[in-house]
Amino acid sequence: MNSLYVSMAVAIVVVFIVAKTAIVVPQQNAYVVERLGKFSKILRAGFHILIPFIERIAYRHTLKEHAIDIPEQVCITNDNVQVGVDGVLYMQVLDAGRASYGIGDYMFAISQLAQTTLRSEIGKIDLDRTFEERSAINANIVRELDKASDPWGVKVLRYEIKNINPPPDVLSAMEKQMRAEREKRAVILNSEGERDAVVNQAEGEKQRVIKESEAAKQQQINEAEGEAEAILAIATATADGLRTVAGALIQDGGSEAMKLRIAEQYIEEFGKIAKAGNTLVIPANLADLSSMIALATNIVKGGATGGPSNA
Repeated sequence: MNSLYVSMAVAIVVVFIVAKTAIVVPQQNAYVVERLGKFSKILRAGFHILIPFIERIAYRHTLKEHAIDIPEQVCITNDNVQVGVDGVLYMQVLDAGRASYGIGDYMFAISQLAQTTLRSEIGKIDLDRTFEERSAINANIVRELDKASDPWGVKVLRYEIKNINPPPDVLSAMEKQMRAEREKRAVILNSEGERDAVVNQAEGEKQRVIKESEAAKQQQINEAEGEAEAILAIATATADGLRTVAGALIQDGGSEAMKLRIAEQYIEEFGKIAKAGNTLVIPANLADLSSMIALATNIVKGGATGGPSNA
């Protein structure tokens, strides 16, 4: 009976020892092993056996990415305005050994360091720029935290500002400023539209005047060309008529027809002179009519033959 109790006790001790020495490390986890109180090794994912009563698991770390909520804190901007700012920090353990022995509580340390760094970054810029420079603030915080957390075996991946809450009076002043800015832009756009309309109207008037002047110029050119063509046509017709008359004079009976025509014109013009005034001038010698006809005949003959004739 005593041997049975002893066997059961031995079995329980063996199970206890196996339970304490057989370790299964889950995926994305790392266990820090100490041997007699001194750092020994780091166990990665898988099955491991420890030396009973000599080795033990001192620290357990997850290698997954952590999201740490950074509570809201009051920050003072460069223009002395108090704003409440909160955010969220993303970090990951890269070296389980340094994360175990480099600092007591790396999550608390990083959280506090993120708050102080955030206050420092907000104090460098004015309130209006805090809403525009979020990306720059986040990048600066990550850079500073990464430098500080590197000896701890922790990597700060990114930081995001969630909310920036100015005081109510500051919010009211900002709304008034934005309203005034919108009204200013509306007035500027309206004035620019009126200016463009005036410029377009002046440009249209300029184009109209140019088109009218070009049309008047073209009209004058066309009229001048038309008059020149008309003069040329009249001169051509006159020359053709003179050549026809000259040719007719050379024919038989042409000279007699010419004398008759000259006499008719002479009598017609003499009659017009008599009708134009109360005084009638009659040549002293009516034989002048025959002498005039003879002179005109000689001139016509001379032009027809190419030179004056000697009577």
